[in-house]
Amino acid sequence: MGKYKNDATDLLKYVGGKENIKAVSHCVTRMRFVLIDDKKADVKKIESIPSAKGTFTQSGQFQVIIGNDVQAFYNDFIAVSGIEGVSKDSAKDAAKSNQTWLQRLIGNLGEIFAPLIPALICGGLILGFRNCIDSIYFFENGTKTLVDISQFWSGVDSFLWLIGEAVFHFLPVGIVWSITKKMGTTQILGIILGITLVSPQLLNAYSVASTAAADIPVWDFGFAQVQMIGYQAQVIPAMLAGFVLVYLEKFFRKISPEYISMIVVPFCSLVPAVLIAHTVVGPIGWAIGNFISEIVYSGLTSNFGWLFATFFGLLYAPLVITGLHHMTNAIDTQLVSSFGGTILWPMIALSNIAQGSAVLAMVVLQKKNDRAQQVSIPACISCYLGVTEPALFGVNLKYMFPFVCGMIGSACAATFSVANGVMATSIGVGGIPGILSIFPQYMLQFAIAMIIAIVISFTLTYIVGKQRLTDEDLYGENIEDIKDSELFISPLQGQIIPITEVQDQVFSTKMMGDGFAVDLTDGNVVAPFSGEIVMTFPTKHAYGIRNENGLEVLIHLGMDTVELNGEGFESYVEMGDKVKQGQSIAKVDIEFVKSKGKSMVSPVVFTSKHEVTLLENDIVKTKQKQIIEII
Repeated sequence: MGKYKNDATDLLKYVGGKENIKAVSHCVTRMRFVLIDDKKADVKKIESIPSAKGTFTQSGQFQVIIGNDVQAFYNDFIAVSGIEGVSKDSAKDAAKSNQTWLQRLIGNLGEIFAPLIPALICGGLILGFRNCIDSIYFFENGTKTLVDISQFWSGVDSFLWLIGEAVFHFLPVGIVWSITKKMGTTQILGIILGITLVSPQLLNAYSVASTAAADIPVWDFGFAQVQMIGYQAQVIPAMLAGFVLVYLEKFFRKISPEYISMIVVPFCSLVPAVLIAHTVVGPIGWAIGNFISEIVYSGLTSNFGWLFATFFGLLYAPLVITGLHHMTNAIDTQLVSSFGGTILWPMIALSNIAQGSAVLAMVVLQKKNDRAQQVSIPACISCYLGVTEPALFGVNLKYMFPFVCGMIGSACAATFSVANGVMATSIGVGGIPGILSIFPQYMLQFAIAMIIAIVISFTLTYIVGKQRLTDEDLYGENIEDIKDSELFISPLQGQIIPITEVQDQVFSTKMMGDGFAVDLTDGNVVAPFSGEIVMTFPTKHAYGIRNENGLEVLIHLGMDTVELNGEGFESYVEMGDKVKQGQSIAKVDIEFVKSKGKSMVSPVVFTSKHEVTLLENDIVKTKQKQIIEII
């Protein structure tokens, strides 16, 4: 047994005992439990365990934060509990039984698209770049694009389309392959089924809206005809087709004798799946798309267009997930023909901007997570250039709250846009460059709408992310390199003051150490990090705390408050107590102390001789992070 035997024994008891644990694993910093009944876990008692730094529930898993020594803790827990640990992926699978149907749906969607993210990011950047060189009329008095005036850039544009088409037009191939991979069936059959959805023999999905019904090619079987329509860039038909193939293969593999399964299973699975895809799944997908198109057209041309804009701005990003957003091209074309411009396209560009701004907030929040940055930065760029799939599938849907925050920002911006009659000349480049497709008289209003989309989406995502993201989300593989300053939270609330400006020379000359001070506006005092109370005063006005890494601070409440002999102060700890980060350690009656003529400027001094640089110069809140840099 290791040094965590006692803590592990307590944790086993407080999570409800061995009989309440369905599965247990660990990651870089946390113990991950799949509990039969989450209500049996006593959070308060768990968080009182010295090794436990906090708890939360996410994706059906009850997680206990241990820190960098989680491997040793996990080994002791397995030893004392007698439970056989499982892999993190197995724990995730077990956790699905604790999730709602919506959580499972979103989780499965994310797992299907996760292998496609690198291609989506690459394709998004390429299409965004192409939008800039072939759709923005910068030259010759705004009549020509870079492609129009340069043979070189025309060649680049044509060449890059080869890759962009492969990524997005043939997306169904990747989707069906990913489904078969996830479900454990034959992946090459999935690839072949995907190819049958985008075959050059079929009428391209983008051409269906502009092709007369009589001109659509068909397979003629004599007794029936099937339209030869492709499903380029379509998600729902591809997903449905993929699951049809998966369940057909599982069925025939179950009933076929092993010695003929190599012949029976592929043939009997693939042929019906292709037929169903083109006779059932495809038509259903198009019916859904047409239904949505009619709603959009009727809503935009009604007296309540601004209200419809709110819902369209809110729901456009979910449409992108399904692939049905491509049907808006036909609606845009009709609007241009009927009204000489389109109100719809500006809202689409604003949705791009809103989702991109949500990703930008994640970039800022996860600036220490190198792996997340590799996905988020290019996804943000492509989103701002009008291609949202990398942002949606690579970042926002993974965490969900950025996706919702982007939807809200999009809805607000779309409402403002339609209420002010913003119109685009035609379908053009999306994202931020979309302003170049707006009629000049509406450019100012569209610019304001862009600001609305950016500010609301970014701010909401940042605020929610501060509460929702874990250290593992924020730091990724760099979590072991977290500095003390990144683990430090403000123990006080009020106006932050450089230590050199404190009136008491003992503090201002840094005789006791570097630090900062806070002119209190709230009386609650919390532990800035987890550790041990190494010093208290009988007068309850000063506290020393030291963590396992040797970081030590002195929190001195007010100036000359020792003279009050404890009046106006309430202490919750004693010397030798173990405290957790954010735990209340004292309370000050600010009004009483001030009535006695004492200042509430309270120094926080690093007696461990660490140097401190202020990152904030305004009001700080209790438990606020990143207010200082500790060296």
